[in-house]
Amino acid sequence: MKLMNYMNLNVHPVQLSFFKNRTHEFEEIFHAHQGMELLIVHEGRGIAIIEQQIVEMTPGAIFCFRPFQLHRLRMYNLPQESYVRSLFVLEPAVLEAALAAFPSLQEFLRKLWKDPLSPQSFQCSDLTALEQLFRLYAPRIEAAIDQGTERLLEEQLLFLTAFIHQVRTGFETTITSQTDLPQVHPRKSSTTAERMLSWIEENYSKPFKLEDLAQAVHLTPNHVSATFRQSIGSTITEYLTARRIRQACWLLKTTDMSVQDIGEAVGLGNFSYFCQLFKKHVGYTPYTFKGMHRYEDLASLTQE
Repeated sequence: MKLMNYMNLNVHPVQLSFFKNRTHEFEEIFHAHQGMELLIVHEGRGIAIIEQQIVEMTPGAIFCFRPFQLHRLRMYNLPQESYVRSLFVLEPAVLEAALAAFPSLQEFLRKLWKDPLSPQSFQCSDLTALEQLFRLYAPRIEAAIDQGTERLLEEQLLFLTAFIHQVRTGFETTITSQTDLPQVHPRKSSTTAERMLSWIEENYSKPFKLEDLAQAVHLTPNHVSATFRQSIGSTITEYLTARRIRQACWLLKTTDMSVQDIGEAVGLGNFSYFCQLFKKHVGYTPYTFKGMHRYEDLASLTQE
């Protein structure tokens, strides 16, 4: 299973999916996108694992996963309960350029995209109104597919402008709640699984030893492995691999480091194994991935 999805953003910078029923097609995998991902839950309940946090998912929840940010969804009671979502994946620099005439919306986008202190999940203030907006724009976007890429991108950006304008209220309500309450989703102190995720975040670039993780969270190695799989839905090795490949993708896109140096920086010092593992999870060699368009290239294309 590939870790990186929606590589076709290099061809067209926006991909939109409305009211997709994933009840019988859902897969639990850690993954990341080269662009920003906006997820809207219409039906279904579960949790989202966003790096070191575990957040509840309910109808009306909106999630913003930043470029190359590792995440995983776990849905409850499938297929007895339905899971229906809308999903928008985009190169944020392209939308940022389109919002030049709307500075407050542009600033809101930047918070979602770049601000590490901004909430990555919040509740829609009016799900019915938001779904009406989707039903208004979806056929327009579908019709634009046959009218060329420029017209399609125009319709998509018009929709995304209306979308972030509508959901900003829910975001601002969440910010206000954070001021008044300790957490947006009040929970007890960090769970054991979250402490494991935090430890891995601090140590993924080093050789991994299960005993070191077990000692850090005060459990036996066997108990650590079982607790992690039960809470997170994957083995520690699967998550560690996903975290390392995600970081490699980020470094390949944002630095001039050599491919070999990047492999060493993410804890994969065996160069041939790093290249093999990267291609398995991303679908491209590190060299091919490094040569693909960067965000700035895509933004400049929309301005020409």
